[in-house]
Amino acid sequence: MGPCTAVNGSKDKKARESCSGPAKPRLRSSSDGSIWTRRIVGAHNCSSSLVLSNPKSVLKRPVSTEELQTPGGPYMKKTFTIMGDAVGWGFVVRGARPCHIQAVEPCGPAAAAGMKVRQFVVSVNGLNVLDMDYRTVSHLILTGPRTVVMEVMEETDN
Repeated sequence: MGPCTAVNGSKDKKARESCSGPAKPRLRSSSDGSIWTRRIVGAHNCSSSLVLSNPKSVLKRPVSTEELQTPGGPYMKKTFTIMGDAVGWGFVVRGARPCHIQAVEPCGPAAAAGMKVRQFVVSVNGLNVLDMDYRTVSHLILTGPRTVVMEVMEETDN
């Protein structure tokens, strides 16, 4: 059974919920971060909510595409293959030139692949997206195949 949607503005309740065990609510979002949904996992009674959200940036400082591409710089490239489920991929893309990962659902497909917040999106399914905004990157993800191959740059701990 797919996700159900209903309107309910309980953001505080959603923030306290976790995904441990069956029949627990799960937070899900579209890849562009504009829609957050909640669904009951492992239950046939669907009591979900839909809330629009525009979270504050998680970045510590602005980063340019040139900085990401500088040889010997403080960033390392990682590649993830994320298989979307019935609700989505479980991450939020924000920003422009370069885009970054704003949020990752703890129990979603992106988290299972190893994706983390503050990673910068380099490519989606082999297409370089460093000079694109999050709306364009989100459109590529949403209109592409259910399996997304993403290259990201992550700051090293040096």
